[in-house]
Amino acid sequence: MAGYVATVKAGSVSVARPKHITEPTVVKWILISISLLFLGLLLLLPLVSIFVEAFRKGTEVYMKALVEPDAAAAIRLTLLTALIAVPLNLIFGLAAAWAITKFRFKGKNLLMTLIDLPFAVSPVISGLIYVLLFGAKGWFGPWLAAHDVKIIFALPGIVLATVFVTFPFVARELIPLMQAQGVQEEEAAVTLGAKGWRIFWKVTLPNIKWGLLYGIILCNARAMGEFGAVSVVSGHIRGSTNTMPLHIQILYNEYNFAGSFAMASLLVLLAVVTLIVKSIVEWKFHRTQQERE
Repeated sequence: MAGYVATVKAGSVSVARPKHITEPTVVKWILISISLLFLGLLLLLPLVSIFVEAFRKGTEVYMKALVEPDAAAAIRLTLLTALIAVPLNLIFGLAAAWAITKFRFKGKNLLMTLIDLPFAVSPVISGLIYVLLFGAKGWFGPWLAAHDVKIIFALPGIVLATVFVTFPFVARELIPLMQAQGVQEEEAAVTLGAKGWRIFWKVTLPNIKWGLLYGIILCNARAMGEFGAVSVVSGHIRGSTNTMPLHIQILYNEYNFAGSFAMASLLVLLAVVTLIVKSIVEWKFHRTQQERE
């Protein structure tokens, strides 16, 4: 068999093994060493340097930088934005995935293309779109100003920009999963007399819960770390419209390295927690798939 070699063990049947498994051990360790060196220099070393710089002036300065009024406001705004944007994307992702995988309709391919649009468009461009729509000289700007509705340089604009850059994550995680599962179980539930919402809660949701949670985690991580789109629509108003990434930039530009690295370390900690939760969800998901098989 091309690309395979046969191995025979005492008391066992010959098993075809991929040929690359028989490559010299030195090749394996060279590849592993290159990967570890690359990750160490470009990923781990910068992360370690963030914490070194954050604590360079001591724990007291570090804690003071995090509880300072502008920093506290940036943390609250970041969490509030994620708290609003993630549920909105959860609703959209579920609806889009359900429509694409369970129904046939014209424009399905167009819908899937539009879902991927934020991956192709620069976040800065997406922020600029909202400025052109809702800014003072935008399409709806005069009407909003006349009715004292503020979107740009306020929380609504930040939420809209965050929702735009993060809405593919839940949908894109659910669509392939729901396509692979098919509609057989839902059809069986219909034949037994179950209705729409009951089918969703009792059949569909249990089958997609781990994929759904995985998409939510990715969406939340991007929402908290988004910089480009939020930077355009926020106005950089200290203590009001600065999220954590924006506050880090301002502090760094002011040569307040202790404060900027302290905030950066907090974002890194949030990212680490996200990765841990993500790994647990992946493990649970694969375990559930194995049990189903």
